[in-house]
Amino acid sequence: MKILCTTTYEEQLKQILEPMAIENFEDTKKFKVYLDTIIINIPTKIAKYKQSIYFDDERVKDVEYENYTIVFYFDELNDNYLILSIINK
Repeated sequence: MKILCTTTYEEQLKQILEPMAIENFEDTKKFKVYLDTIIINIPTKIAKYKQSIYFDDERVKDVEYENYTIVFYFDELNDNYLILSIINK
């Protein structure tokens, strides 16, 4: 099992974190650590996440964290999780 991130997700995350870091670096670190914890735990908690409102596919799910929605895809065949994007609600 692997958890992979798209470049879209990485770019969106960078756009979120940079302004936050200027305002309060310590809070930004806490935000990022907790976000990473959520992502790492996706495989063990996949059943609790609802189907994404952005895609008509049961394998694409949303995780809500603070004011953001993390969209990920579960590739059952290869047992991979692909983090697609992080969207500000």
